[in-house]
Amino acid sequence: MRVRRRRIVERQMTPRNLLQIVTENEPFVTTFLSTCTHLPGCVTVSNTMTSNTTPDHDPVELGELERDILSIVWRMGNVTAEQVREELDRPLKDSTVRTVLRRLEEKGYLAHTLENRTFFYQPAESRQRVAGRAVKRIVDWFCEGSVEELLVGMVDSKVLDRAELQRLADRITAAQKNHAPGKKGV
Repeated sequence: MRVRRRRIVERQMTPRNLLQIVTENEPFVTTFLSTCTHLPGCVTVSNTMTSNTTPDHDPVELGELERDILSIVWRMGNVTAEQVREELDRPLKDSTVRTVLRRLEEKGYLAHTLENRTFFYQPAESRQRVAGRAVKRIVDWFCEGSVEELLVGMVDSKVLDRAELQRLADRITAAQKNHAPGKKGV
């Protein structure tokens, strides 16, 4: 992800000018607008982030701290950097937590909103979707792309028992029925 920082300050900013700035920057993921208190009619548009990455970052490449923070965000849903820092099992500086949150956002795992100058982070992707990408990488690496080979290996290694395998088969059958031609998927 590339970060473009723009600082546009104009006296007598009109709603039309503001709308034009926001419209021109539509491809940007987020734009933070704040009103200048010292200049009447002045608007600052800053910290505009563009996304030239896809949410296809390889989850296998996430570090331990990134995985820990991502788990906290998935569990809590909508959190501040301070809440994440308090939830971690180890003492870290606030700047470290903020840096990791920013990097997770750049990689496509998190999104944020701004409320009263506080960043609130939320998952951009579900835990299941990220796990699916990680498993796909493992299947590609070790099983030459064969999910069947992976499942057989999991049963042989006693990672999955027969009952869990049957539950998976039932879920797959149900999903196929929901996505059958002529039926609208869920």
